[in-house]
Amino acid sequence: MYLRRSIRSIVRVPISGIYCCGFSTYTPSAAAVLAEKTIKNGVRHDWTRDEIKSIYDSPILDLLFHGAQVHRHAHNFREVQQCTLLSIKTGGCSEDCSYCPQSSRYGTGVKAQRLMNKDAVIESAKKAKEAGSTRFCMGAAWRDTVGRKTNFNQILDYVKEIREMGMEVCCTLGMLEKQQAEDLKKAGLTAYNHNLDTSREYYPNIITTRSYDERLQTLEFVREAGINVCCGGIIGLGESAEDRVGLLHTLATLPSHPESVPINALIAVKGTPLQDQKPVEIWEMIRMIATARIVMPNAMVRLSAGRVRFSVPEQALCFLAGANSIFTGEKLLTTANNDFDADQDMFKVLGLLPKPPTLDDAEIDDREAVASSSG
Repeated sequence: MYLRRSIRSIVRVPISGIYCCGFSTYTPSAAAVLAEKTIKNGVRHDWTRDEIKSIYDSPILDLLFHGAQVHRHAHNFREVQQCTLLSIKTGGCSEDCSYCPQSSRYGTGVKAQRLMNKDAVIESAKKAKEAGSTRFCMGAAWRDTVGRKTNFNQILDYVKEIREMGMEVCCTLGMLEKQQAEDLKKAGLTAYNHNLDTSREYYPNIITTRSYDERLQTLEFVREAGINVCCGGIIGLGESAEDRVGLLHTLATLPSHPESVPINALIAVKGTPLQDQKPVEIWEMIRMIATARIVMPNAMVRLSAGRVRFSVPEQALCFLAGANSIFTGEKLLTTANNDFDADQDMFKVLGLLPKPPTLDDAEIDDREAVASSSG
């Protein structure tokens, strides 16, 4: 009798969307239903907030499983993009972002510095490439690039030379004007990072010196210039689950989804208004990553700031949920990041593979020609 009941408990018979499992029933979660539609119908841009909230609120094991299904459908699930982020101009920023130690308004001990010189930047890029990174990201603590013609022209030169090394290149320089986006494209910029940080509704609680619409305008200029968009947010700012859903809704309903979606966990820095925020739990990261993966299946979902707090098993759950990009190197702008050797060990244990850079046909031809001539 016991054997028959055990067998019955694992035989599921679908009845109008409800599965009978022995003596209990199982109704598919929103994550299950909408992930299946994503796999079947592909990318969509008409997500409603209610739909995204229903995915986000699904049982965590369902989110993990169905985020993984979408991920395996849209990507090589073992490949993880390795990116290195370098602060090429640190501190002294005029903005009041409540989480940022680089704001001149807060006493965090971060001193304002000038733009790094070319030799130092290129040397950092070379080291990043040798360590396995395929994308090199440069960040400058500016509100915008207006009135910084000399510095901006220097950065254009950095972009050109790093791209010639066979790496993808990303910048985050604050707000851009249309012409500046076009100039970055001509220099060979792969992607531009400009995070929305949080929902439109919660945004004024975090930043007052730059509007949400100004951020969206920069994203529009970047997209129009033909540069890939890197845009995500930060959780742990004191926002609600509704705000997290709101952020994902804004991203998922853009005319084109961002090619990269960084999910950052706040690193509370002493001296900032958010210094006393409690750390983000791994389950919160998993909900964000899996939901982002289901609603933006083709995006690179990056496990970004805050990763240093998570163990290898916890990070493994994030990769399973749909993350396929990380920052490597000892520092993210001004905060600590995971040790390079530890990341290499993690890749080995989890069977992860470094994702190769995405280069255009001309660059591939040039590199192959150089390789054949030197061989």
